[in-house]
Amino acid sequence: MNRSTSRMLTRIKAVYLYIKENGTVSTSELAEEFGITDRTVQRDLNVLAYNGLVKSPTRGKWTTTNKKVKIS
Repeated sequence: MNRSTSRMLTRIKAVYLYIKENGTVSTSELAEEFGITDRTVQRDLNVLAYNGLVKSPTRGKWTTTNKKVKIS
Protein backbone atom coordinates (compact mmCIF):
# COMPACT_ATOMS: atom_id res chain seq x y z
CA MET A 1 0.00 0.00 0.00
CA ASN A 2 1.41 3.40 -0.89
CA ARG A 3 1.80 6.23 1.60
CA SER A 4 -1.10 8.35 0.36
CA THR A 5 -3.52 5.40 0.56
CA SER A 6 -2.31 4.56 4.04
CA ARG A 7 -2.69 8.21 5.11
CA MET A 8 -6.21 8.34 3.64
CA LEU A 9 -7.30 5.14 5.42
CA THR A 10 -5.86 6.40 8.70
CA ARG A 11 -7.80 9.68 8.28
CA ILE A 12 -11.05 7.86 7.41
CA LYS A 13 -10.67 5.72 10.54
CA ALA A 14 -10.07 8.86 12.63
CA VAL A 15 -13.15 10.55 11.10
CA TYR A 16 -15.28 7.50 11.94
CA LEU A 17 -14.01 7.40 15.53
CA TYR A 18 -14.59 11.16 15.91
CA ILE A 19 -18.21 10.82 14.76
CA LYS A 20 -18.75 7.79 17.02
CA GLU A 21 -17.38 9.70 20.01
CA ASN A 22 -19.18 13.01 19.35
CA GLY A 23 -22.55 11.83 18.03
CA THR A 24 -24.00 13.81 15.15
CA VAL A 25 -21.48 16.17 13.57
CA SER A 26 -21.45 18.46 10.54
CA THR A 27 -19.26 18.19 7.48
CA SER A 28 -17.79 21.62 8.30
CA GLU A 29 -17.01 20.55 11.87
CA LEU A 30 -15.10 17.54 10.55
CA ALA A 31 -13.19 19.67 8.04
CA GLU A 32 -12.16 22.07 10.79
CA GLU A 33 -11.25 19.30 13.25
CA PHE A 34 -9.02 17.47 10.77
CA GLY A 35 -7.68 20.50 8.91
CA ILE A 36 -8.96 19.32 5.52
CA THR A 37 -11.36 20.71 2.94
CA ASP A 38 -15.10 20.07 2.94
CA ARG A 39 -14.61 18.15 -0.32
CA THR A 40 -12.04 15.81 1.25
CA VAL A 41 -14.37 15.22 4.20
CA GLN A 42 -17.18 14.42 1.78
CA ARG A 43 -15.03 11.85 -0.03
CA ASP A 44 -14.12 10.23 3.30
CA LEU A 45 -17.77 10.18 4.39
CA ASN A 46 -18.76 8.62 1.07
CA VAL A 47 -16.37 5.73 1.77
CA LEU A 48 -17.82 5.30 5.26
CA ALA A 49 -21.42 5.55 4.00
CA TYR A 50 -20.76 3.07 1.18
CA ASN A 51 -19.57 0.60 3.80
CA GLY A 52 -22.64 1.24 5.97
CA LEU A 53 -20.73 2.83 8.84
CA VAL A 54 -22.21 6.35 8.79
CA LYS A 55 -25.45 7.92 7.64
CA SER A 56 -26.74 11.42 7.11
CA PRO A 57 -30.09 11.85 8.90
CA THR A 58 -30.22 15.48 7.74
CA ARG A 59 -28.28 17.27 5.03
CA GLY A 60 -24.74 18.10 6.17
CA LYS A 61 -25.01 16.17 9.45
CA TRP A 62 -23.49 12.72 10.00
CA THR A 63 -23.84 10.00 12.60
CA THR A 64 -22.65 6.41 12.90
CA THR A 65 -24.86 3.42 12.16
CA ASN A 66 -25.35 0.36 14.39
CA LYS A 67 -23.14 -1.78 12.16
CA LYS A 68 -20.54 -3.67 14.20
CA VAL A 69 -16.97 -2.58 13.50
CA LYS A 70 -13.72 -4.16 14.59
CA ILE A 71 -11.12 -1.41 14.97
CA SER A 72 -7.50 -2.45 14.85
